[in-house]
Amino acid sequence: MKDVEVDMKHRTIGYVKKIDGILAGEEEIESWEDLMQDHLIQIGFFQHERLIHLMVTLTFALLAVGTILVEIATGFAPLLIIAFLMIVLLVPYIKHYFLMENKTQRMYEQYDKILLKVKEERKNKEAQ
Repeated sequence: MKDVEVDMKHRTIGYVKKIDGILAGEEEIESWEDLMQDHLIQIGFFQHERLIHLMVTLTFALLAVGTILVEIATGFAPLLIIAFLMIVLLVPYIKHYFLMENKTQRMYEQYDKILLKVKEERKNKEAQ
């Protein structure tokens, strides 16, 4: 089996665009209810990813601050290099976390729109 690297940034952006396209009528679907269930599952995956990145981001931030405090307390200057490296690593983590946060919030809005379509679909089935 070939290893597949998952790029969460592109996966998240692509998924949100796909659902936006469906909601705009660019793609036909069989059932809004099925889409709603699939969307809820995807939201769960992205929420998990967001939570993990929040924990990693907070850990790096606390380690960076802790390293700076230890340097201040001890005067051991090489700790500033370690703190600087942690801060440099913190930047992409923060950037990724905010991407995940914003796209997950967007998925909630999409869910609300899908739910309205589900209600319309149910109403139309009852009318028939």
